[in-house]
Amino acid sequence: MSLNHIHLYEGDLPGSLSFGPSVAIDTETMGLNPKRDKLCLVQLSAGDGQCHMVKFDIEKPYEAPNLKKLLSNPKILKIFHFARFDLGILYHTFGIMPMPVYCTKVASKFGRTYAPKHGLKELCTSLLNQKLDKEQQSSDWSAPTLSKEQLAYAAHDVLYLHALKEILDQALIRTGREGLAQVCFNFLPTVAALDLQGWEVGNLFAHD
Repeated sequence: MSLNHIHLYEGDLPGSLSFGPSVAIDTETMGLNPKRDKLCLVQLSAGDGQCHMVKFDIEKPYEAPNLKKLLSNPKILKIFHFARFDLGILYHTFGIMPMPVYCTKVASKFGRTYAPKHGLKELCTSLLNQKLDKEQQSSDWSAPTLSKEQLAYAAHDVLYLHALKEILDQALIRTGREGLAQVCFNFLPTVAALDLQGWEVGNLFAHD
């Protein structure tokens, strides 16, 4: 298994690293509760086939000034798949809500209403003919040393997001839903903040 496209850093990104106008971002954590489970890894890609990863020691303070500068830059579009979770864990960890945001899961739900599933694995298979191995999804991301399988899995979660965005943007245009999708992208940081405060977003808009 070749890992030549993966660049792993401890605690922060290099100050000289640039991702251009948009960056794909994903996170790996100790669990699925952003208030309880700590951040272990942040993966980033400029869509150029290279993946940059920041590994964190969960027993040390989360400082990462270069990563925080990137997350807070309003001129850089942050592309996620299921942004709701990643925004929550990043905000809870660093006190920064990344914006502006694009979510391939939301885009797929608007642009591909014919499709029964909108997970990253399904999108990569059906739109890019790329098969993702999700076996490492529930592995221990806090381990002092990550395995080759973990690194490969983590990289795949960002390497295809730019390509997916390009295809999904066309689907949104064809269906005339690009404006509606953008409104939802803009609302995602608020949804993540409400999640952290314990509000059930669906209930806020319910009749009862």
